[in-house]
Parts: sequence; structure tokens; C-alpha cells
Amino acid sequence: MPIIPPPTPAPSPPPGQPSFHPDHTAFSHLSVFAALSPSARRRHLQALIQECTSSELLFLSTTIAPLLKRDFLRALPTEVSLHILSFIHEPRTLARAARVSRYWNRLLKDDCLWKAMCVRHGFSRDVDAVESYRREHMLDESGEGSPDGFLSPTPEYELVRSAPLHSLSPPVGREPSHAGPDSFPYRKFFIYEYLRTSNWLSRGRLLRIHRAPLHPPSTQDGNGANAVQPAAMPTSIAIDASWVVIGLANSRIHIFSAKTGVLSRTLVGHDLGVWAVSLVSEGGQPGPNVPLSDNHGDPLVAGAPQDGTIAPLLRYALGLEQPTRDQGGLAPDPFADGKAAEPPPYGKASYPGGASDGWGQPNALVVSGGCDKELRVWDVKSGYCIYTLRGHTSTIRCLKVLHGRPLAVSGSRDRTVRVWDIQRGRLLRVLEGHTQSVRCLDVCGNRVVSGSYDCTCRVWDVDTGACLHVLRGHLHQIYTVAFDGVRIASGGLDTNVRVWDAATGACLALLQGHTALVCQLQLTPTMLVTGGSDGRVITFSLKGAAFAVVQRLAAHDSSVSGLQLDDRFLVTSGNDGRVRLYEFEAARAATAGGGADGDDAGRDRGGGGGEPLCRFVRDMCEPSESVWKVAYTRETCAILCRKAGKMVVEIWSFKPEC
Repeated sequence: MPIIPPPTPAPSPPPGQPSFHPDHTAFSHLSVFAALSPSARRRHLQALIQECTSSELLFLSTTIAPLLKRDFLRALPTEVSLHILSFIHEPRTLARAARVSRYWNRLLKDDCLWKAMCVRHGFSRDVDAVESYRREHMLDESGEGSPDGFLSPTPEYELVRSAPLHSLSPPVGREPSHAGPDSFPYRKFFIYEYLRTSNWLSRGRLLRIHRAPLHPPSTQDGNGANAVQPAAMPTSIAIDASWVVIGLANSRIHIFSAKTGVLSRTLVGHDLGVWAVSLVSEGGQPGPNVPLSDNHGDPLVAGAPQDGTIAPLLRYALGLEQPTRDQGGLAPDPFADGKAAEPPPYGKASYPGGASDGWGQPNALVVSGGCDKELRVWDVKSGYCIYTLRGHTSTIRCLKVLHGRPLAVSGSRDRTVRVWDIQRGRLLRVLEGHTQSVRCLDVCGNRVVSGSYDCTCRVWDVDTGACLHVLRGHLHQIYTVAFDGVRIASGGLDTNVRVWDAATGACLALLQGHTALVCQLQLTPTMLVTGGSDGRVITFSLKGAAFAVVQRLAAHDSSVSGLQLDDRFLVTSGNDGRVRLYEFEAARAATAGGGADGDDAGRDRGGGGGEPLCRFVRDMCEPSESVWKVAYTRETCAILCRKAGKMVVEIWSFKPEC
């Protein structure tokens, strides 16, 4: 291959060559030109340009162009410049603009721009997400270390964070937007949420895959006979920002780290299969106006506290050995603009992932129940069983823990709902009224909704034990309920979904569309999403009294085994072995600013109600034989499936590296 030599540079002018400085004639010409009127100067220049050659015109162009450049943002007042920049909706455009000059870089660090960008892209709607980011990342400013990241930064991220946040001074004429100790880093928050959303849309990082034999080998009992071990099939899951808890039909409970995917603990103690687990996150705030010591319970059935017999280590885990952790209260919402949000009428609704906020105790706790009729309370850090609570006379089928209060509510096949004090280890109340097995529960504040095979739902007051409403209307067994404090949704074997008023107990709507058992429900403030054994997922609008169908998704070829959504994504799993990710189009338009519509196969657009439609994004894992459960938080997703005859746990992370 021939080698082309580099071009030879132009030679330096010899010593005798005339210089480029204007001579006496040029000076006299300039003095005459300066004395001309503006119109005469223009005519003179026009005549001079017409006499120039092409090379001379090129010289004039390259000389004049830099003289005409002007930084319009620097020339304008800072407030006007920021108002102009506020019309830019694409974050990558702002990132490229920040690389123009140092002044532009300083100008584009203003918090008002990034706060508006957070609102525009929907990153301000989730108050829990904002508070979680504040708790997890605010230590970075003090240099105490950054959170562990797993994903490599994208080119867009490198473009956005072209300079450290505080490396340069703020724009001239304007005070720093984040000088106070309680200020919120809107720019960093936007970058973090933008990358996290991008990781969900593309592909996160698979932290760990855990495989275990679904049918362990049989063992011999004391008489020499072969004892068949129960299958290690997952029956329940709970997840928060730190832990993933899985209950198995073989009486084991596995605890995985949500940050690394490592199997941290295996809890052994139940004699038979575990059918319900709940995770109580560490820390938290005690519930308002309800002292923890006032859980006296019903004197006819309440048991004696057991906290005096446990070790000091476990008393500490429960928050008994010292005052509960004071987190100073929740910081105000940085996007509320001073407006206080209206609290729900009955308190905070339960999380769809099966976890609940703690009451200030220093350790995370797990509450479990199953076929051995016992409710157990475990310390996640040590793996010890703190309490074994007895009272149910049949299998415990469902379980919830209230936010900010050490109260667990369990439903059983013995037709009762029981309320337990899991901090002191005793039964508080027995809620009786159902005539058949209690299949499902949901809680919100001090209200509990139970669904039963007797075709009714009941609304209970936890503090008094009173049955407030009996919801009748279903023709067959009820398998799932959802409760947000305002509305109650119930579904079951009659293929219908009913929506009830939580305050009056009146039936607001009868929703049809499924052709088989309705087994999955979730409520949001504006939407109800249902999943059935027919493989369909249907979204209904809760705006107005019509409860119109927004969309029908042919999500799976067989029963929907899991369903969870937030204001941006919808995740479904099915017995066909697939886990599918959908994105609401309103969120997609805000984040991507338009683009291809993607695959619309299997989508039937229904009526409106003004709610966004779902767009299929991708399969979240490789196809398997069956998917039992799926649950996720903002940064972690756990998938429980069956592959090659084994129980497989996949833990995915969508956490960006900052």
C-alpha cells in the first residue's frame, strides 16, 4: 500500500519580502475612508469588493466572520437568558449547549432549568422516589462516598456531566441556587433518573442468577422409608431497596441483597410451606397520632407480650432496646413549591412489591406465614427468628404489615383475619365474619380489606376490630383485592371486577372484559389495571364515573402470574414463561420526545378517559418454561421462573453509575 507523505508546510517568507503592515499610502487611504459618510463608506466598500479576486474574497470572509460572532446569552441579563433556555425540552440539547463556553456551562447549571426539566419528564411525580434519592445520595456532597453503581455511563451521560456540579462559580448577577444545606440537587437528580429510565428501556445489568433443584432428592426417614421433599416452588415475594425476600413451598425463606444479588440468608424454621411473606424496611417514621405502646388489643383475645423473653440483640432489632431511630421527619417535597400535599383519607396505601415502611427500628424484619399455621417474625441482619406467633387453626394464606406501625394482619383458611403486634410478639385482635377461607388482603392506614371464598369483601378498622362494610356482589370466589384508601377493587372467579367506595361500601362499577379468573389487580390514583387467567391485561380509567376501558393488552398466551406498574412502566409476567415491559406513551413522549411507535401487535385501543396507552418495549428476560412471580422497585427487579426443571431467581439492576 503506497505511503502518502504529509503535505509540505508553506515556506517562511524570506528576509527581503515586504511585511504586511500598511504603508504610507494605506494610511492615507484609511484616513480618507474614515472621513466619509456612512452611505459613501458602503459604496466605497462595494466598489472595493468588486475589484477583489476569489482568494481575496475568501481572505475577507475568514477575517470578517469572527468579528461578527456575538455571545447573545452573555449580552442579555441572566434572567432573560434563563428564560430563553427554559424553552429547550431535550436534555441532550442542554448538555451540548453546556460545552459551548465556560459561561454557558455555568449558566446551564441553574437549578430552575433542571427543576423544570424534572417536571417536564415526569421525574417529580413520585414523592417516594424523590425522598429515596435524597436519603441515598445526599451524602455524596460531603465526600462520604457514593452509592455503588453497576451500569456504565452512556455517551449522553458523559455529555450531560461535562463538568462537576460545583467546579465553577454560578452565573454573574445571580446567587447560587443550591447554597443551603436543605437544598435539592435538581440537576443531579435529573441525570440519575434519566439514566435509570434509559436502563429500564434498554437493558439493565443482571446481578445474579440463582438456580436450585425444583424437586430435591428424596431422603430416608427414621424408619428407612423414602421421604419425598416438597418442591422448592416460589409462593410469595417481597422487595424493597435493600432486600428481596422469597417464600418457598419447601418451608424455606431466601433473602437476597437487592444491591448485589447475593443470597444473604436462608431462614429455616417453618415446618411446612411458606405461603405469605412481608418485608418491613429498616428505619422509617412511626405512624401519626398512634403511639406504638398503645397497641392494647381486644382484652378477650389479646395475648401476653413476649418481648421480655428475647435476647437483647433481638430487642435492639425491634427497636425495643433504645428509642426508635429519629430521622428528623421527612424533608419537604422540593417540587411542591410550598404547597402541602393532601394526605390520603386513611393513610398510606400498601406497596405493590410486598414491603412496608418501618416504625424506626434499626433492622429490617421479615414476617412470614404458611401451612404450619404459625406467623414468624425474623431479623434480617442476624437471620434469627424473633417470635413464633400461634393462633390460626389453618393455613395462613395472605399477610400485610401496616406502614409505620408494628402491626401485621394475616388472613387464613380458618376464615379469620388476625391482627398481631410484631414488636412485642402477641395477638391483638381476631376479626371474624367470613364464612369461608380468606384468600387476599390489602391495607391502607388503619383500614384492612379482606377478600374471601364466600364471595364477599369486608372492610375492617384495625384499631377497633369493627367490620365497617360487607361488600356483596360477586357470584364466585374472590381471589384478589386492591385498596388505595378511596376505592376498593376486587376480582375473582366470576371474571368480573368490581369497584367499591371505601367510605360508604357502595358498588361504583362492574367492569367486564376478562373471560377467565381475575387474579391480578393494582390501583393507582387515576387507573386500575387487571390481569387474568386468560392472559389479558386491561387498563381502566378512574377519571369520572364511566370507568372506561383505556386499553386491552394480549400480554400472555396463558395466565398472568404477576403484574406491577408505576407512573411510567407496566411489568407483567405469565405462565407462558415471559416477562414483558410496557411503557405508558405519555411518559415516553416526555422522555424521548417522540420516535417510533414500536410493536403494537396484540394491542386493542379502547375508550379514553384521557389516560395514556401502553407501548410494548421489550422482554425483560430470556423465555422460560413458566414465570411464577415478578416484583420490582425503582432500581431492582426480581424474576422467579422455571428453567430446565430448576427454580431460577434472576435479579436485575437498573441503577446508574454516578
